[in-house]
Amino acid sequence: MAKKLPEPDVEDIDLTTVLSALADPARRTMLTTMYRGPEPFDCSANTWCADLGINPPTVSHHFRTLREAGLTSTTVDGRARIMRVRRDDLESRFPGLLDAVLGRD
Repeated sequence: MAKKLPEPDVEDIDLTTVLSALADPARRTMLTTMYRGPEPFDCSANTWCADLGINPPTVSHHFRTLREAGLTSTTVDGRARIMRVRRDDLESRFPGLLDAVLGRD
């Protein structure tokens, strides 16, 4: 059975927290890849380790930071972690922010 990990409600997403999460180049790269790619995004730590040159605990930390900032939503199904960018939530809260920071396809 799939389980959704905790994330802030839309009205609790804070601009300072979002920008702080995006200040890290690795997190910005991860979110840009998810934002421009197909959803849902299967988050294999091994793929990110190879692509970004970071270790699995650091990948997990970055994923958690993005989720806790309100940028992503994560569902756990067995060993798989499926992530989605919270596009609609962020657009309603901060119109145009993701396009301005991450660019369009």
